[in-house]
Amino acid sequence: MPMSKLDEVGAWLGHRLPDVLAGSRVPGAAVAVCAGGEVVDGAAGVLSTATGVEATVDSLFQIGSITKVLTATLAMQLVDEEKLDLDAPVRTYLPEFRIADERAAERVTVRQLMCHVAGFEGDIFTDTGKGDDCIEKFLGALHQVPQLFEPGEMFSYNNAGFCVLGRIVESVRGKPFDDCMRTHLFEPLGLTHAANDPYEAIIHRTAVGHIERTPGGQLEPTHVWALARSNAPAGSMLAMRARDLLAFARMHLAGGLGPDGSPVLSPASVRAMRQPQIEQPDINQGAAWGLGWELFDLSGPTVFGHDGNTIGQSAFLRVVPERDVALVIVTNGGSPKQVFREIAGHVLHELGGVELPRQPVPDPAAPALDASRYVGTYVSSTSETTVSLDEEGRLWLERIPMGVTAELDEAPYRTELIAWRGDALLPVEPEGGVRAPLAFLGDDGEGRAAYLHTGRADKRVPGSS
Repeated sequence: MPMSKLDEVGAWLGHRLPDVLAGSRVPGAAVAVCAGGEVVDGAAGVLSTATGVEATVDSLFQIGSITKVLTATLAMQLVDEEKLDLDAPVRTYLPEFRIADERAAERVTVRQLMCHVAGFEGDIFTDTGKGDDCIEKFLGALHQVPQLFEPGEMFSYNNAGFCVLGRIVESVRGKPFDDCMRTHLFEPLGLTHAANDPYEAIIHRTAVGHIERTPGGQLEPTHVWALARSNAPAGSMLAMRARDLLAFARMHLAGGLGPDGSPVLSPASVRAMRQPQIEQPDINQGAAWGLGWELFDLSGPTVFGHDGNTIGQSAFLRVVPERDVALVIVTNGGSPKQVFREIAGHVLHELGGVELPRQPVPDPAAPALDASRYVGTYVSSTSETTVSLDEEGRLWLERIPMGVTAELDEAPYRTELIAWRGDALLPVEPEGGVRAPLAFLGDDGEGRAAYLHTGRADKRVPGSS
């Protein structure tokens, strides 16, 4: 009997994955692919370079921010039950919700949390303990968080917003977030290799993240397995095997039906989550954001999904609904985006008819930049980025980690910037194996950009030039 296309992909994975990892300095990875009702998976490398334990298809990896789609699904289940109104203010469900801007706090809606347009500083990783009340306590850490722009004005990736969404789920359900996750997703989807925290993960064969403590340095196992539990709804904790994450994606492909045919989410909510809510800046990422899902502008069929990054671990989920195809890649260090491009490039082409866009490359003939709009200092809670002009007229970016990223030994980054498209500039030096464009948006009132946008909007320090 001839091999199916999916079987061919599975055979290719078994042959190619070890070499891809070696070429990308990724210690270990697992991949799972479905087409229709059939699944193939594979794994290679090690879970920790310190122990040498091999990665298997049943190994757990952190899925990072892909968790946000599960959190959004929990919220949409409440919509199905008529217990949650997406366009109601957050304070309808959390009267205690406060941020520094009281006027904004009164107006932020549940929908705005779900599509990253709430406008307040989003990278807040305050550790409020390991108890079941940690997310409730996290709301108190937001009282002084600044508002970067008016609610609904623009897209800016917001971890804290999804923590607030997780607290809404807790409040409406009347039970801790992890219990909601277990009862309303793990159990109906039959997820047997999924862990809400390290206490559950240790029961399984589980990956450890690896980081470079200096640029280009040797990869080392991280000394911290996970970020604070308070950020669990945003992706600080959840770990699972690739096949279990694929089961979640298959539920969305099946119009909300679980593996036994019972409804987990309504077809209307499945469709609503894929509808564009806000366009992303022109930085070569997705084209728009839905309710939890990132929507990608790729040639051919529709593609939606999400990426996730924790401490030395990265995960990727892509779904092609017209072809009934989904792909999961989970990794634990090195240059995971290189792994994604090779594996996803082959799998999505073979099974989904999808071509990944080419990576942007520096153009030697790029015109000189009008540096006056870009030069300055841009700050968030996790970094300070300075854009400067040298004596030869070249534009340079230097990013210094701050806060939790500095504590986790994230390396500084310095690169020249050159013209790419409009106010989107291109770094000459790759970071994590890729060159990711960044955009300068808005106006500070003096003709200079108000924000440096890398998926998150970092605000210009007033008076910096």
